[in-house]
Amino acid sequence: MKVAVVGVTGLVGQMMVNILEERNFPVTELIPIASEGSLGKEVRFRNKASRVIPVDEGISHCSDLALFSAGADISLKYAPQFAEKGTTVIDNSSAWRMDEGKKLIIPEINGHLLTENDKIISNPNCSTIQLLMILAPLHPLYHIRRIVISTYQSVSGTGISAIKQLENERAGIQGEMSYPYPIDKNCLPHCDHFTDNGYTREEMKLVNETHKILDDPGIRITATAVRVPVMVGHSESVNVEFDRDYDPVKIREVLSHTCGVTVVDDPQNNKYPMPIHSEGKDTIFVGRIRRDFSANNALNLWIVADNLRKGAATNAVQIGEYLLQHHLI
Repeated sequence: MKVAVVGVTGLVGQMMVNILEERNFPVTELIPIASEGSLGKEVRFRNKASRVIPVDEGISHCSDLALFSAGADISLKYAPQFAEKGTTVIDNSSAWRMDEGKKLIIPEINGHLLTENDKIISNPNCSTIQLLMILAPLHPLYHIRRIVISTYQSVSGTGISAIKQLENERAGIQGEMSYPYPIDKNCLPHCDHFTDNGYTREEMKLVNETHKILDDPGIRITATAVRVPVMVGHSESVNVEFDRDYDPVKIREVLSHTCGVTVVDDPQNNKYPMPIHSEGKDTIFVGRIRRDFSANNALNLWIVADNLRKGAATNAVQIGEYLLQHHLI
């Protein structure tokens, strides 16, 4: 297969290339695509170097699959052009997520919705993916009524410039600011732009994407997204209210047998999920599983994942794997 990676020099684009190689995806030709500032650079894949080319040139290569991670504007402009050439596009931006004609896919949850006619497929937001990998298997059992989410998101979710800001601040270097305030020794209750309703776009993604993926707009959801001085790995404190009572032991059992999930829940021995342990791994970690005694049928969870891997690049590659396995491309 000819596989294009659009935005190949960004954090997620680089990770996509790594994961294509790690998972032995059947790539016969990698087509690395990036902006003008990256033209002429080389990307190594399976010990072979390929020159980065512009997106207009990349379209003409008629790749079988294109993984996009170059921002919504690029996706809106170029994804349809790739699709018109017969390329299946898996897009990591927010461009198509809420488009009624496009599928928003976490393969373990709703991969069965995909067909050979889906030429532009959306990858959910990183925070949504780790949330729903835990909640999706519980929803059919107890029916989720309400979710309260607080996220603790690493700087890599913003990009290379934010990592550089944190590194500079820790080294005492004055440099370019990716955020409006220092991030080292600080927390910013500000992920993405604020909207007219007082929530940020990141917070609203959790609401809207959860409704779409679970196909249940009746779930009441509220979120607060916070940027923290962690390099890689997003964490979430999640409070869930169900329609009916549950057994925490059963919750642990269900999650322990959920593909792509690892339960780390032994607080008496200081065992619980942390970003430092999630980095470089594709599993979603969950712990601090406990009853919320302040509300009926309510549950508290702590969820952690590598936002660059399953939160972005790995999920995109897994969508490609699903398409191949089911002969949809």
